[in-house]
Amino acid sequence: MPGLPLLDYETVIGLEVHSQLLTQSKMFCSCAAAYQDAPPNTVACEVCMGMPGVLPVVNRRAVELAIAAGLALECTIERQTKFDRKNYPYPDLMKGYQISQYDMPIATAGRLAVQANGSQRDIRITRVHLEEDVAKLQHRDGPGGAYSLLDVNRAGVPLMEIVSEPDMRSPEEARSYLTGLRSILRYIDASAANMEEGSFRCDANISIRPKGADQLGVKVEIKNMNSLRSVYDALMYESGRQAGLLQEGQKIAQETRGWLEDRGVTVSQRSKEYASDYRYFPEPDLPPLLIEQTWIDDVRASLPELPDARAARYTRQYGLSGYDAEQLTASRPTADFFESVLEAGGQEASAQPLAKAAANWILGELTRLLNATGRAMDDLQFEPKRLVELIRLVDDGTLSASMAKTAFEEMFESGGSPAAIAERRGLVQISDADAVRAAVDEAVESNPQPVMDYLGGKETAIRFLIGQVMRITRGKANPQVAGELLKSKLESLR
Repeated sequence: MPGLPLLDYETVIGLEVHSQLLTQSKMFCSCAAAYQDAPPNTVACEVCMGMPGVLPVVNRRAVELAIAAGLALECTIERQTKFDRKNYPYPDLMKGYQISQYDMPIATAGRLAVQANGSQRDIRITRVHLEEDVAKLQHRDGPGGAYSLLDVNRAGVPLMEIVSEPDMRSPEEARSYLTGLRSILRYIDASAANMEEGSFRCDANISIRPKGADQLGVKVEIKNMNSLRSVYDALMYESGRQAGLLQEGQKIAQETRGWLEDRGVTVSQRSKEYASDYRYFPEPDLPPLLIEQTWIDDVRASLPELPDARAARYTRQYGLSGYDAEQLTASRPTADFFESVLEAGGQEASAQPLAKAAANWILGELTRLLNATGRAMDDLQFEPKRLVELIRLVDDGTLSASMAKTAFEEMFESGGSPAAIAERRGLVQISDADAVRAAVDEAVESNPQPVMDYLGGKETAIRFLIGQVMRITRGKANPQVAGELLKSKLESLR
């Protein structure tokens, strides 16, 4: 449809996510699945390398994690599934085929809610299936020219593929989908789901069509995206590229394109394959797998409370805002720590005030310090009860907000008691009226002009005087007490 303005096109996106599973061994052999720190080609056996005569054996734990992911995504778990041979000639697959699943995946017809542009929609999940990861090519430049090396360590690592329907209509929705999916996989301990490390990889299928049209446009696949930001940027670029081609009356080729992060563009890699190109057929060395209902029920019973349900409970039970609840529950360790703080707080009557204060500290200062130091929530030096102690020191006026932040920073590093830190560093706030009154008298006597301004009707002048009280007490005076005493003092001068 040449000639249409860019705004009259609709973007259609579907995502294929490959996630390495947290198993002890590989998908079809007993080699360790942890390969990242091993020297090249040392975590491999005859099965990994596709030697003649070897026989694969299915990893039960990998199947269990695929079932768990399917249930978490509200899929139907198929009672019978099978493995297939997916044939292709790329050099990262020594035996010339990948053991995958084609027409009988483990889970089908699920959903995942996404939030973008102020609204929430369900994205349909087509399928969840298992396959083996491939070896890793390392491209080098040498005196004789470019060459490639092959590291077999990654070959055979359990890989779960989650395929969505083309239901996303913007890069924002795609980013929300990936964020939600990553959170779920981490919650159920299925995958580390780290894009930068390669354990969570995404291929995007994108097309555009005139708004209101029912027929899908020509699909382009994008690869080589290694962060949520790069997925978003690649989709933004590609939607604009395709719209520009149609606007100029050109055709869009069905192809696979790679994302070049440094240039911010996609480039053509090859024509896009169809399913028939892979010549799927049932894996003759693996019989069909029957999944009993009791196994499904056991996996369902073992699932933790998932992020969306947990966030809804936080808003209902603790009165948290939807945003705070969503931020707290995005990471399971963060949500677990939050609940440990509430448990350490004890009294049910103070649950909501404590919950709001704890959420503010966790999403504020704690998150800032974790980001600054590169630490994870699992590496905290202090116990949840220490945060409860700090919150109570602020509530009873012992520490001001700024004092509490100072004590928190040391507590973050040392794990010590905030009360002991405050006492040792002289951070205790002065709330005794008699102790603050002398500073109030000095501030009034030393600053006649602001006093005259206040008495003349400029009530905001009291803020300057409160600041002077804080200076005199070296920041230790309780600002509320200082304000009340100042107001009383000034009114007595009228």
